[in-house]
Amino acid sequence: MGKIGELLGYPLGWVMYWIYEFVGNYGISIILFTLLSKLIMLPVSYKQQLGTVRQQALNPKLNKLRKQYANNPQKLQEEQQKLYNEEGINPMGSCLPLIVTMIILYGVLDVVYRPLTHILRISSDILEKAKTIITENELADKYFKTRPELTILSRVKENPDLFSSLGNDFVEKVSSFKNTFMGVDLGAIPTIKPDTWDKSAIALIMIPIASGLVQLLYTLYSQYKSRKMNPEMAKMQGAGCMNVMLFGMPVFSVWLAFTVPAGVGFYWIWSAVFAFLQTFLLYMYFTPKRMEKINAKIKEKNKKKGPGFMQRMMEQQNELMKAQGGAGGPRPDYDADTEGMSRAEKQNYNRQLINEARKRMAEKYGEEYKEDDDK
Repeated sequence: MGKIGELLGYPLGWVMYWIYEFVGNYGISIILFTLLSKLIMLPVSYKQQLGTVRQQALNPKLNKLRKQYANNPQKLQEEQQKLYNEEGINPMGSCLPLIVTMIILYGVLDVVYRPLTHILRISSDILEKAKTIITENELADKYFKTRPELTILSRVKENPDLFSSLGNDFVEKVSSFKNTFMGVDLGAIPTIKPDTWDKSAIALIMIPIASGLVQLLYTLYSQYKSRKMNPEMAKMQGAGCMNVMLFGMPVFSVWLAFTVPAGVGFYWIWSAVFAFLQTFLLYMYFTPKRMEKINAKIKEKNKKKGPGFMQRMMEQQNELMKAQGGAGGPRPDYDADTEGMSRAEKQNYNRQLINEARKRMAEKYGEEYKEDDDK
């Protein structure tokens, strides 16, 4: 998994270790770990979904602006940002939960690949000796180089006497490790071409399929709620691309679950289940009456807080645009001002315009201004 995976895996590994010590079952540990991670992320998810609901309610106003300033992109951007600031909405706020989810998934991969390190807490020296025994006895499988601990786990359970030189404690720990859930080995990799078609093989294949189906259900529900709150969403520019990305996640889930140990797909299933339940409950909580109160509080808070970082950046950009021609087109005397100047002189002239715009912004908000005189 590399150094990044190990870095993310260690803290998650300790959590999984504590949960496994309490319940004594790997599959149940993954379920409880997933639930715990969702509870920890609940405040962030709450803000993200609140922003989504408020964004959806704002779409009619945004559509009106798009029609009004269809031929003036700069003015449209300015008015959209102004509306976002008035409503206290961050259009990029929905990205954080997705980023955190992917980071956790990467850490989970390391935990699933290295259960002997993270859950059983076996030292690296003992694991290196176990690798040597497997290599010398030609017991390595095709995944041994990338997922050695899963191979060690399998070989110790198949032939514990072969590893007796590593101590009874090691053999007993590994042999008694319950890495199955309802008869499915969560350390095995699902395949559509198993050596034997039995109940275990079928159950193993169902994990990737179930991960895709649950993810699809979650996507369909989210789309349904979004379209219900904003019927014009399907007509919006970029809606087709958004749909491809949304419905691409279930396909990604299936592909991912067929390329990694079943424990990852098992985690992905429960992650989608809990995400669906969380989304469902939050949509029930965000009633129109409650949203009216929440919006009023947020607007009042924003008035006291003043303009945010994005608004100031937009205003500074607009000041600069005005100095160099404005949103409505080139400034008539700009070319005349720079006519006959060398490239260095034009750069210096533009720097002066930027400094003037920054100075006006600093004076507007009563902040200290420091001129940028870099050459």
